Amino acid sequence: MSTNGEERLFYEDRIIRDPEIMVGKPIVKGTRIPVEVVLGKLAENPDLEDLFAAYPRLTLEEVKACLTYAQVLVGNMRPSRAAQQASERQPAHS
Repeated sequence: MSTNGEERLFYEDRIIRDPEIMVGKPIVKGTRIPVEVVLGKLAENPDLEDLFAAYPRLTLEEVKACLTYAQVLVGNMRPSRAAQQASERQPAHS
């Protein structure tokens, strides 16, 4: 698998954020298809044929870019302060 730098370059070529398009949500470059919609469709039904039927302009590389974008975001997430406090209150399992 690629390093984080290569993953960012991979999806940054295909995923953009522009305040003038879809209120700045991340979208597939050259379309008005939000990354959120692609991920939602895949979560609902991971069949790529159905996804491509619904969005014929999408390519496999763009779908991979959406998934990589989500992976990088999740990997960079930090637990909220409330979640950290809740885990600190949990008794240790023996």
